[in-house]
Amino acid sequence: MNGQIILRIGKKIREIRQRQQVKLHELAEEAQISKGLLSKIENGRTIPSLPVLLSLIQVLKIEMSEFFNGIELNGGGSYIHKKKEEYIPLEKEEAIGFLYQLIVSQNILNMAFEAVILQLEPDSKREKVVTDGYEFKFVLSGEVDYHLGEEIVELKAGDSLFFNGKIPHVPVNKSQHAVSMLVIYLLVPTE
Repeated sequence: MNGQIILRIGKKIREIRQRQQVKLHELAEEAQISKGLLSKIENGRTIPSLPVLLSLIQVLKIEMSEFFNGIELNGGGSYIHKKKEEYIPLEKEEAIGFLYQLIVSQNILNMAFEAVILQLEPDSKREKVVTDGYEFKFVLSGEVDYHLGEEIVELKAGDSLFFNGKIPHVPVNKSQHAVSMLVIYLLVPTE
């Protein structure tokens, strides 16, 4: 399935959920799926199975034809151009002060490529996480301590970090200013 279609399906679910003022955990509970799975679907990181997709559409009380209206199967082109206003806000569960803006998500040669802007607010909080792939971080502005396994790597504007996402990790902003980072994920498909 085309990566852009996956992204459009996830975006449509999120838009409908937010328009109906339903919280992520509420929709997940009603659809009998985990918050983590719903977050991955909304962020275009995984393809929902047909039963899961139908359950989400049913719980959102939207007609099938209305849901799929505007989700075209066309794609192609030799490049992707995104304007800043087209970036998609991403919700991540269990994170405070982590503001994600999805720039692009694309499948390339059996890997998923995803680029986001992450803004870390002062006093942001999240537990360490792991991902199925590799991560590249580039600090656009501010300073951040990156907790990577048992190590702490200090990063300043212009610094970068590349690592295996299976190492538990979390960025920590200890300053009173927001930190902005470009984050690139190279995700390995899980079977």
